[in-house]
Amino acid sequence: MLRLTLFVALVWSHTATADTISTIRYDLQSETFAAGFEIPWALEFLPDGRLLVTERQGTIRIVDTAGNVSAPIGGVPTVRSRGQGGLMDIALHPDFATNHFVYLSYTEPRRVDGDSEGDGDETIGYTVIDRARFESDALIEVERIYEVDESFYSDRGHHFGSRIVFDAQGYLYFTIGDRGQRPLAQSVETPNGKVHRLFDDGRVPQDNPFAGQPGAITSIWSYGHRNPQGMAVHPVTGDLYTTEHGPRGGDELNRIQRGANYGWPTITYGINYNGTPITESMAQDGMQQPILFWNPSIAPCGIDFYDGDRFPKWKNHLLVTALAYQRLERVHIEDGRVVHKEVIFEPGSRFRDVETGPDGLIYVALEDPGRIMRLSPAD
Repeated sequence: MLRLTLFVALVWSHTATADTISTIRYDLQSETFAAGFEIPWALEFLPDGRLLVTERQGTIRIVDTAGNVSAPIGGVPTVRSRGQGGLMDIALHPDFATNHFVYLSYTEPRRVDGDSEGDGDETIGYTVIDRARFESDALIEVERIYEVDESFYSDRGHHFGSRIVFDAQGYLYFTIGDRGQRPLAQSVETPNGKVHRLFDDGRVPQDNPFAGQPGAITSIWSYGHRNPQGMAVHPVTGDLYTTEHGPRGGDELNRIQRGANYGWPTITYGINYNGTPITESMAQDGMQQPILFWNPSIAPCGIDFYDGDRFPKWKNHLLVTALAYQRLERVHIEDGRVVHKEVIFEPGSRFRDVETGPDGLIYVALEDPGRIMRLSPAD
């Protein structure tokens, strides 16, 4: 049965400027917390309150609790920063305090022999996951825990995914987009357009839904995704949620279930960018419906369930960033259904990520210019 879907460089120091925003439940104060980034892609807080920030061109910087930004840290692997690819997400191991493990998703470059320009600079790329130790403010002992066969690499510049989260049991989940090859999202014999699940060292759990299926990519947890660039685990229910970019219309918020098919491109609420239809179907037996879709597209990116104490009326509500519509939304989910949503912040800049800080405040990564802003109660 179909569910009812709701439609709808150098060290840098800064001088913060504050503005007040009114929402349904709170008046917020926004201020620039840190600046001087190119394209900040992901945020991850360290246990000591400092903030790790990835930049798409292939650098990681540390922001201290006063908002001062470090030079790029050492040990970061080389990335292929072209189109939508580059250095993307960063996540800490659940036992980071003892093992200091950090996980990165990025586009790995591989050189193509005999490229057309003859300059030896042509590369192909695909999303990989590395694990490293964070010691003395640098990455050491970098090791690959996930990569695909080179036959899946291409020079395409879009739909890489890729977010990383851990659930309460310590399983690692990450996303990979369809890489612009739509039909591959429906095939469990390809890694494209999937949510993947691994142990923290890269091994495949034997209870993964396709682990025993001949020819299948055994890391697949769910499939039929276009380009999921947001992922988060509900702090109470443990449910896994993703946001993914649709084409023109049809951006989705999905509750991810084991082995489920989320339809792309067989079903979608979107159309091609030139206005032509992708499919006549918005629903089909055996394919999941989103719990929320956006039309027109907002281009949802990083998401986070608010789990701090400074906004108690927003406890466990989902914060959703948007690239195209340049805003932050609050989405209230109950029993796997969206019951309310509102726009809470529109600074006129593309959003990349959002995180609840250890101080209970809300931190967002913005482009144009690259900066981290902080939201706090106005009182």
